[in-house]
Amino acid sequence: MTRPIHRRGFLNRAVLGGAAAGLSLGSSRGSASAAENRMVVAVLGTSRGRALAAGFARQAGVEVRYLCDPDLERGEAAAAFLAERGVEGCRAIADFRRALDDSAVDAVVVATPNHWHAPATIMACSAGKHVYVEKPGSHNPHEGDLMVRAARKHGRVVQMGNQRRSGPVYQEAIEMLRNGAIGEVYLARSWYNASRTSIGRGRPAPVPPNLDYDLWQGPAPRTPYLDNRVPYNWHWFWHWGNGELGNNGVHALDACRWGLGVDFPVRVTSSGGRYWFDDDQETPDSHVVAFEFPGGKQIVWDGMSCNRKGCGFVTFYGSGGSLALDGTGGYVLYNEGVEESGRDKGPLGDDEHIADFLAACRGGDPLSVSAEIEDAQRSTLLCHLGNIAHRTGRTLNCRPEDGRILSDDGAMAYWRRDYEPGWEPTV
Repeated sequence: MTRPIHRRGFLNRAVLGGAAAGLSLGSSRGSASAAENRMVVAVLGTSRGRALAAGFARQAGVEVRYLCDPDLERGEAAAAFLAERGVEGCRAIADFRRALDDSAVDAVVVATPNHWHAPATIMACSAGKHVYVEKPGSHNPHEGDLMVRAARKHGRVVQMGNQRRSGPVYQEAIEMLRNGAIGEVYLARSWYNASRTSIGRGRPAPVPPNLDYDLWQGPAPRTPYLDNRVPYNWHWFWHWGNGELGNNGVHALDACRWGLGVDFPVRVTSSGGRYWFDDDQETPDSHVVAFEFPGGKQIVWDGMSCNRKGCGFVTFYGSGGSLALDGTGGYVLYNEGVEESGRDKGPLGDDEHIADFLAACRGGDPLSVSAEIEDAQRSTLLCHLGNIAHRTGRTLNCRPEDGRILSDDGAMAYWRRDYEPGWEPTV
């Protein structure tokens, strides 16, 4: 690549994240200051949560005390995984509410299935904990509103795991857009491709003895246990998940919205469906969604769950060229169709994102990359609107002030969900 563009304003956090990444998981940096700023963390969910626990353990002055999973075997396996890497003392527990009752716990990492994201965040805020919640920020739009209210009511730091916001080279690229590198930016196109296999047909089966299925369901209305839902395929059922759009599309949509500088759409259209396998999956495996925004701007997301070959991550188009973010933390800038400059692979922002969260929890600057829950829910809302447009088969017209669907009671019925009696989240 030629003519590398220098970063402006991001070096301090990049240095912090890079230094953290170089430590072994069990090490401690700056022992005196670490002791003064020690934070105790509980991690909820040990699929994605295992990697997040390791990431938090890499940071100075952090104790990962609890690994919470209603499948205790998975929690114990995560504790063993961390112990092998030098992180001692992590306790595997089935019921995360025990961690909320521990006054020494400062922050909770919510890496549960999506239907638990909002209820667990709200419960943690109410218990006085800060929250790092994985994407998507909520299971439905109503819950997103509740999460913001909970953060404000209890004065807690709540950050979503849209860590690409903290990728230093991505930040550099977005700053270039802000400075007019491709002129007036009007369109962002994004892609996600995977090679998922069929989930087959679920059969009734005894609940495994190591799984507290009632707790796993939590706020979701009760359904019989079938053998192809837990621990991962819940993603593809509306009852618990948000399909590929909420699972991975949220990363791309967040980057698109960040680069375009937009908030809420005025029109949303969707096409796609289940094209690959005849199985139990409810959510589309092939999905294209378009979002139109005020000021003549648009985002398009193209997701293919069952075909790995495809395009890159996000490309922005403007009046003077285009800029492509790749999926490995780099970018390429084009001017009138000619490759002009760029940056190769860089950090995707995982460690930097966690460091930013911890700094805010410790009373430093507010979250500095717009990953705070109110802004993050705007990106999550795009996922919800795309899925609602798919489920209704209709174009959605939305209020530009807050994205609320206009003149369509049927579509608004998806704005919130039903809850198991006694489990509805409240603020």
